Order: sequence, then C-alpha cells, then structure tokens
Amino acid sequence: MNISVLGAGAWGTAVAIALTAKNKVLMWGRNQAAMQEIQAQCENVVYLPGFPLPDNLEITADFSAAMAHVAGNDSLLVIATSVSGLRPTLEACLPYAPQNVIWLCKGFEEATQLLPHQIAREILGDDVAIGALSGPSFAQEVAQGLPCALTIASTSPALCQRVVQALHVNAMRVYSSDDLVGVEVGGAVKNILAIATGVADGLGLGLNARAALMTRGLAEISRLGVALGGKAETLMGLTGVGDLILTCTGDLSRNRKVGLALAQGKSLAVIIEELGHVAEGVRCAQAVRSLAARLGVDMPITNAVAGVLFDGVSAREMSMRLLARDSKQEVS
Repeated sequence: MNISVLGAGAWGTAVAIALTAKNKVLMWGRNQAAMQEIQAQCENVVYLPGFPLPDNLEITADFSAAMAHVAGNDSLLVIATSVSGLRPTLEACLPYAPQNVIWLCKGFEEATQLLPHQIAREILGDDVAIGALSGPSFAQEVAQGLPCALTIASTSPALCQRVVQALHVNAMRVYSSDDLVGVEVGGAVKNILAIATGVADGLGLGLNARAALMTRGLAEISRLGVALGGKAETLMGLTGVGDLILTCTGDLSRNRKVGLALAQGKSLAVIIEELGHVAEGVRCAQAVRSLAARLGVDMPITNAVAGVLFDGVSAREMSMRLLARDSKQEVS
C-alpha cells in the first residue's frame, strides 16, 4: 500500500518506521533543510535520535510529491502534525482530493473547541473516509519495535480494515472502533491529567495521590466523552484508561514532564522551550475548560490544571484546592 506521512516529528517518524514493514512509505516535512539532513543521516536526530530509518522509507519536502504518492483509492494519507497544524494541513491537502485520511494528533482545537474529526469533516466533507489512530504509545518504543496496541476509529469499515492491514504486524496490534468521539476525547483529556499527575509527583504527594488523580481523572474523561456523544465503554479501553495509565506514569510522557516542571516553579514559557516538543495537554487544557463550562460538565482537575497554566495559580495551590473540595458520592 502507498502511504504518505505528513509531519516528521517524533511520532510521525516512529509511525513511518513501523509502516515500512508492509508498505511503500513516504514521509514529508515542511523544512527542506531538515528533511535533507534526515535523509543524509538516515535518522531524525532532532526529534527521534538513536533510531536509524529503514532504507525503504522515502523522505521529501515536496508536498506535491507526497500527495501524488497517495493518489490512488487504495492508498492512505497519515497526518502527523499537532492539533494546531491539522486544519492548515487538511486545507493544503484538499486540492489533491485524498480518499483515505487518518491523523495521529490528540486534542481539541484551541480556538473552536472542535475535535479532530470535526475539523476534518468541516474541510474535507462527507465523501472522504477519515479516522483517528490513537492509543497508549510512546514514539521511542514504537520505533524500537516493542509491543504496542492501538485503535483506529472511523465510521468507515473499509478504512478501518485498510489501517489494520497496514499496521497490524509483528509486535503492533491494531483494533478498530466506530466511536470517533470517545476515542478522541480519551486521547485529548488524558494529556491534561498527565500534567496534573506530574505536578503531584513533583510535589512529592505520593503514589496514593497519583492513583486518586488518575481514577477521578478517568471520571472526568467519561463525563465529557458521554456529553459529546461518545460511548462510556470506549473510555474503559485502550484509548481511554490505557492511554491514561501510560501518559500519567511513563517517564517518556511530555505532558507529565510539564507537570513535573510546574511543580519546580518553572514558568510555562521556560518549560516549553526546554521540552523542545509539543505537549498537547497545554493547549488542550484551555479548550476543554471552556467546553466543559459551556456543556455544564464538572471537570475540577482539568480546571485546576488550566488555572496553573494560564491563571497564575501555583502548583501547590492547585493541589490544595483539589484537596479542599467537598466530598461527593463516588460516582462518575
């Protein structure tokens, strides 16, 4: 199968590496000098160092060539940008009439509070098969070929089958779902909760506190997912609780690193500069706080994280506010 991956960050590169096992893969990046360097080094030294690229992975900065590579109906376009880059990338793809499009990003668009599939439908219309590839996955482990389980979410059974065929190899397992809302909400909100658990761990609040945050955070994810039309059972699967566990506890988690740095008293600007990668939970927190308020969904942990990121609340004050909340019956 011909596959083009648009975006040469860590996750895009890792997925491109995995896809080469069974497919003809081309990876595109907008920076020509950077792509030439990746090609010369046979490695993405900036975003995924230490993992040699397969010889059969084609590298380009030519957008037209990337789109021509997936001109057929049996091809697949994989968008590996951040959520903020999804809309302009889809708009750039529109003149090429792609037929099968999936994305790897997780979050809500900050300005519109839309999920990725809503953005895609708005731009591409209803005739293009679209889907979200999500699940508990760190780029470094995928590139290394370690075991991983992902979910492709789409209302198109044919697209789900195409993605499973392309990625379901060796140590990687791919499952399918028709619940785009549930899968995308789980992938988005878990990043916010990873910031919260990073704060708690950074303040030395203990493993009990981490477990409580994750459990009550899952309740927040479920409340929002169901309010938006997702299925509660989806949030109990790979793209809900599975992704939550990984992102809140794994040392490779960017969003967890943000929380740890906030607990040290670092400013958000400094944290983002030091991180050098996109941490989707930062922008997502603002969007989810606004969306939850509009829908009347109770999300105290999300609100607390947004307060630290954008309202000048200290990390310790955030934890004290959460602890001081009135107790309620333990229901979601």
